[in-house]
Amino acid sequence: MEFLRHALRVTTSAPIEIIDITESVRAWVTASGIRHGSLTVISLHTTARLTINERESELQHDMVEFLTALAPSEAEYRHNRHTVDGRANAHAHLLGLFVNASETIPIADGALVLGAWQSIFFVELDGPRAEREVQLQVIGERDVRVT
Repeated sequence: MEFLRHALRVTTSAPIEIIDITESVRAWVTASGIRHGSLTVISLHTTARLTINERESELQHDMVEFLTALAPSEAEYRHNRHTVDGRANAHAHLLGLFVNASETIPIADGALVLGAWQSIFFVELDGPRAEREVQLQVIGERDVRVT
């Protein structure tokens, strides 16, 4: 059994943005040589999350509009009166309650086990940000021995 880690850097350009990271994740898993195992993908931020959903541009616009309406940034929040980093981002923390911080994806025959319409998305809730970090950790074997 092997354990491998990798940091994926993401730059965001909008207050709320949904970025498909599937190909970057897939490329790293392929390069790792792991044939069978499990991949955990985790955002290291409380105001940026991860989800698995369908990649379709109009749906992504709908998702951004939904999140914006769910917790408007201009609403009155207590956290915005007492920020720890100077950012009035209570709305982003509240939205984080509804989106996963991590996803776990099986690896079989060296490939991510995702459905035909599934993609891995980084969900920025407090952008834009010059750099965000997603950690990838795979646990698995390069070759499965049959006994």
